[in-house]
Amino acid sequence: MRNPTRVNADPNQTLLAELKGGDDFALNRLIERWEKPLFAFAWRYVRNRADAQDFVAETFVRLYQNRSRFRPNTNLSAWLFTTLANLCHNLHRWRRRHPSESMEALGHGETETMSEPVEACPAPDASLEHEELVAELGSALDRLPHDLKTALLLHYFEHLSYREIAAVVGCSERGVETRLYRARRQLRTDLEACLNEMAASP
Repeated sequence: MRNPTRVNADPNQTLLAELKGGDDFALNRLIERWEKPLFAFAWRYVRNRADAQDFVAETFVRLYQNRSRFRPNTNLSAWLFTTLANLCHNLHRWRRRHPSESMEALGHGETETMSEPVEACPAPDASLEHEELVAELGSALDRLPHDLKTALLLHYFEHLSYREIAAVVGCSERGVETRLYRARRQLRTDLEACLNEMAASP
């Protein structure tokens, strides 16, 4: 007869317990489980593949280094995204403090646009407008404060619930709702000029 506690156990909790108990292979299984969603978040935050990969790797390094400190009820999802978001935020602050060096990096093509694959090839004018809008959206996201940007990315791209986002950003579920509202309002304001210019184009 199966142990119901074992069957219903959270895989994250099980793997954390194994890692804490000395099973280093549990880290590999955690990486397989979380690498893709963490990279997706980091890439959308920093829009730089190399930096995103580095930050995800650093997150797993810190997970291993702190393995003995985790409690049985640790919210692994919140811990991982919080750690990763802070790493992304540190780079964002550094870029703001060193704009000349950041622009030099941009000149080498390291920062990528937030384009998404499309099923059909649009007309040249439509393609250009799409690229401009995508670039403007990326810039608008970069201008969001860290707390608003993190909440928005976790909600709309990682599809986390308000409760899960609240655990990451450190506020109530009502606070998450407020942050998403403020983020949408700021994006709408920032993108309005770009959209109006496109609409006025012949």
